[in-house]
Amino acid sequence: MAGIIDLRSDTVTQPTQVIRELMASAVTGDDVYGEDPTVNQLEQFAAQLLNKEAAIFCPSGTQSNLIGLLAHCGRGDEYIVGSAAHTYLYEGGGAAVLGSIQPQPLNLNTDATFDLQALESAIKPADIHYARTRLICLENTHNGRCLPQGYTSKVKAIADKYGLAMHLDGARLFNAVVSDNSTAAKLSEDFDSVSICLSKGLGAPVGSLLVGSEALINEARHWRKMLGGGMRQAGILAAAGLYALQHHVERLNDDHQRASQLGKALGNIDGVTLKFDKAFTNMVYVQVSAEMKASLDKLAPAHNVILPSGEQMRLVTHLDIDDEDIDTIVKLFEQAAQ
Repeated sequence: MAGIIDLRSDTVTQPTQVIRELMASAVTGDDVYGEDPTVNQLEQFAAQLLNKEAAIFCPSGTQSNLIGLLAHCGRGDEYIVGSAAHTYLYEGGGAAVLGSIQPQPLNLNTDATFDLQALESAIKPADIHYARTRLICLENTHNGRCLPQGYTSKVKAIADKYGLAMHLDGARLFNAVVSDNSTAAKLSEDFDSVSICLSKGLGAPVGSLLVGSEALINEARHWRKMLGGGMRQAGILAAAGLYALQHHVERLNDDHQRASQLGKALGNIDGVTLKFDKAFTNMVYVQVSAEMKASLDKLAPAHNVILPSGEQMRLVTHLDIDDEDIDTIVKLFEQAAQ
């Protein structure tokens, strides 16, 4: 699909030639026995990067989030989560269906935060009539937005007050790292577990990691096996993820700059409305009329552009989109506006 400009997600990135060569030459072993050296290296590197004790490699972010929730919560327990958060809305209800864990969704503010008073009010008292609140789950980034600096420490204070654990869906944590000019360890310090995705902006073809304490990761390893996530010579995949973590974090700034450039240009086109007035990290949210969307869909193939469905669109920049592609996208929208 060379030459295609796919704006639907940063999950569509193709592995680079270097990654393909590393995958082909990866040293492997049976990971279920703990004997794949490349998987072990990836897990150790990720744990050190986030300043946690251990990590476990999973085939998907849905699975790494799920085994994190299962490791924290038992049958009949509850986790507090944003009503538009990925673990609640887009992961098939796995915590409820497979773990009998009740979600307690709360509305998210536009900056991806809970109202702290609403959060504390949602924590259930010790009463047999209620599910037992065990966990608070946050997301960074959410809709491309980074959690405000200092916010997670305030949530942590509430969690500590009630003896709750904290989990971070950090699928795009490294976008926040680059945007905030921070470190993965700093943005993760208030959390007992963190899920990070390798196959979004970092550009690996497959994989996510759950990172946390040694005890939590040992429990998660049991759940991963039960869910069918115990892979064998997984070093072929881990090699790609390791390279992505080592070499593709700082370049996320390129995606952010291009998203900003795209948002500014599209905001000047009649008929295009920016949802948040600007891009956040690598995402631009736009609204167009039904008539303009029909025109965009008709013209897009000639520009080799793939757009999301619907009149409200999330346009995502990533490893396979360059400056020339941004110009092409803008021209497409200008042509559709005419």
